[in-house]
Amino acid sequence: MSDADSFETALDGTWSDESDWAALEGAFDTDDAEAGAPTPVLAVVGRPNVGKSTLVNRILGRREAVVQDVPGVTRDRVTYDAQWSGRRFTVMDTGGWEPGLEGLPAAIAAQAEYAMTHADAVLVVVDATVGATSTDEAVARVLRRSKTPVILVANKVDDQRLMPDVAALWSLGLGEPFPVSALHGRNSGDLLDAILAALPETPRETYGATPGGPRRVALVGKPNVGKSSLLNRLTGENRSVVDSVAGTTVDPVDSLVDLDDEVWRFVDTAGLRKRVNFASGMEYYASLRTKAAIESAEVAIVLIDAGEPIAEQDLRVLTMVVESGRALVLAFNKWDLVDEDRRLQLDKELDRGLVRVPWAERVNVSALTGRSVRKLAPALRRSLESWDTRISTGHLNSWISDLVAATPPPVRGGKQPKILFATQAGTRPPTFVLFTSGFLEAGYRRFIERKLREQFGFSGSPVRISVRVREKKDRKR
Repeated sequence: MSDADSFETALDGTWSDESDWAALEGAFDTDDAEAGAPTPVLAVVGRPNVGKSTLVNRILGRREAVVQDVPGVTRDRVTYDAQWSGRRFTVMDTGGWEPGLEGLPAAIAAQAEYAMTHADAVLVVVDATVGATSTDEAVARVLRRSKTPVILVANKVDDQRLMPDVAALWSLGLGEPFPVSALHGRNSGDLLDAILAALPETPRETYGATPGGPRRVALVGKPNVGKSSLLNRLTGENRSVVDSVAGTTVDPVDSLVDLDDEVWRFVDTAGLRKRVNFASGMEYYASLRTKAAIESAEVAIVLIDAGEPIAEQDLRVLTMVVESGRALVLAFNKWDLVDEDRRLQLDKELDRGLVRVPWAERVNVSALTGRSVRKLAPALRRSLESWDTRISTGHLNSWISDLVAATPPPVRGGKQPKILFATQAGTRPPTFVLFTSGFLEAGYRRFIERKLREQFGFSGSPVRISVRVREKKDRKR
């Protein structure tokens, strides 16, 4: 349950004491500027379908990496926070590595090669039931030339009968093979001890970590809208696998981006085709991770293909971001392909389809050419500034008294409700509570929100308004 949901739950019902608000004011403010020291990185590599993501989940002690009984589910290098025996480290899951490939498989292999180059230790996973293949030998040749510590893992060793096959893996020249069963957890504790022994106390690369931590940005949108291309444009490297086939990204991909002299943490997410409840298999878990990425972010960039009509999928993504209470920037991608006729049509679609988010910051970009991508940073800052804005109680009550005097609430049940007191109970997003003598119509609440935005801004941030109706006390005769 989000902070805002908890807050609204706490405010259910009525109130009888005007001083009640004091105990609630600011109770749900959160400090999202968590600073974490850099941790050493363990890269998990190997050929496709040897159980890398299953082993990653076993190391983490929780289901994070998307797992399905088909090769090639993991496509980007994806990082997760892990802990064992009081030590923290980062696990980097990678796509299956195979030499001599072209197209999408080659891009996946490039991600794995990058992980091997930049990690502090490498975990090579081999399928013990198959033995060392030519691909495993190619990986071993690359790693033998590296100075990075290597742990060779023989996976799928479910019983002792496979131990002779494990011994045969000595031929790879990577040291003693470590027999495990990622599925059943066999020898997982001993493997974690070996991992800690191989990892240095501090990482050789800090990846641009900054004190206080960078602001977290989620890149979301329907499949094939250009999220990974935009992330690659911002980072200046092939951070995410990009292909013309929709749905290339499955796991959320984190990247530190230096944009407009400030470091941001961008998360590329899987494109959302269906509602989470209607998705299945790999798509279901990818949707869950996209939802979790939005909720862990501070601001979301929703990418929309400017060259295509706004679809139900676009509106579904917007709804998910608004309901999460995150700051919002709309980025209309592929703007280099938009002509004058399409711009006129797009204006009409925006008036109809985006009526819920007229307050969102908008930027027209092209991930392919780099057009206006630098304008994203000012839009992100404005949205986050609104998201963090707090209005003093005195100023708010003075303003709302003038507003009610000029435009009173509509009469309900023969009586006109009065707003007795108002306070901002929280930020991220800005949440206001109105203590009233009667129920306020939804239309009047929307009117208050509109006037709040006109007076105080809140560009790029949702605003939530809750109403508490005063409880009538029985008077003693």
